[in-house]
Amino acid sequence: MRYCYLTIILLTACGKKPGPGGPPPGGLPEVSVVTMQTQRVVLTTELSGRVAASQTAEVRPQVGGIIQQRLFTEGADVKAGEALYQIDPAGYQAAHDGARAALAKAEANLVPLRLKAERYQELVQSEAVSAQDLDDVTAARKLTEADIEAAKAALETARINLAYTTVRAPISGRIGRSAVTNGALVTASQAVPLATIQQLDPVYVDVTQSSTEMLRLRKALDSGQLGANADQAKVLLLLDDGTQYPLPGTLKFTEAFVEQSTGSVTLRTLFANPRQLLLPGMFVRTVLESAIKDQGLLVPQRGVTRNPAGKAMVMVVGAGEKVEPRVIAVERTVGDNWLVAGGLQVGERVILEGLQRARPGTAVKALPFNDQH
Repeated sequence: MRYCYLTIILLTACGKKPGPGGPPPGGLPEVSVVTMQTQRVVLTTELSGRVAASQTAEVRPQVGGIIQQRLFTEGADVKAGEALYQIDPAGYQAAHDGARAALAKAEANLVPLRLKAERYQELVQSEAVSAQDLDDVTAARKLTEADIEAAKAALETARINLAYTTVRAPISGRIGRSAVTNGALVTASQAVPLATIQQLDPVYVDVTQSSTEMLRLRKALDSGQLGANADQAKVLLLLDDGTQYPLPGTLKFTEAFVEQSTGSVTLRTLFANPRQLLLPGMFVRTVLESAIKDQGLLVPQRGVTRNPAGKAMVMVVGAGEKVEPRVIAVERTVGDNWLVAGGLQVGERVILEGLQRARPGTAVKALPFNDQH
């Protein structure tokens, strides 16, 4: 009886242990793989920046006087040439009238002198008057003509000063708060502006980039990799809340300048702003296209690990459906993928799920990766 029990135990134990090299209980472990395929990859660079008005003008008076009236609404849009302030014109009107009267007087004095000079010209030939008398009349006529020209210049100056009593907008844009009220005394070209006008359509967005990246971007443009002309590149804009601005902008290399203190390059981008969503001083992020790779290889980040040396590596299903470790070279992230620079070929299968069961040399069952589950 004991012999029978011992035989049963030995047979049971032998049945539980698979032969060497055989599959594990339940079949081969399943892994999810993605097959490497080339695709067109647009490489972008995200940079932060601030919005600046495309034009800014500080309104200052060109003549002094008392402000009689403010003619605009603070925060409103104004047109170039629109009246903004009215300075008391009484003194300038009087100066204008006086200059006009002086001109009329000089013109009146010229008439008899011109006639007298003509008569003397005839009389000097008959020696009825001396040549000296003719010279004196001629000089007096020329002096009066000069007085007329001076009076015309004085009248024009008086007219300009009178026109300056109406302070007008130098540019079109949105005007800010007024620094003065009715009754305030202002002086010509004073240091404190009466108001400031900013043109908000279009607007600039100034971003900072290293000189190395700027040169790389410029080379990509010059070589035609981005499909833009050599002086402009398309730019997308992300607002402070993360939403994308609906209108694309252009990067203007002709308006780039270098910060001497840091050596970095400030790039100027231009955006249309018809609804005036972008305001000066607003913090935004720009997305610049820096290069386009027509034959790029992307591998999902979830399938990439690091070895003890810090190098990127993936597990691939190789010959005989066995797992092979592979060290790869990566350039940068593109979304949730790595851009592969070397180590992988088109058609190779990279394991994304089941890595805990995918030991090197182990035979596995490769299934297509489904990112929906």
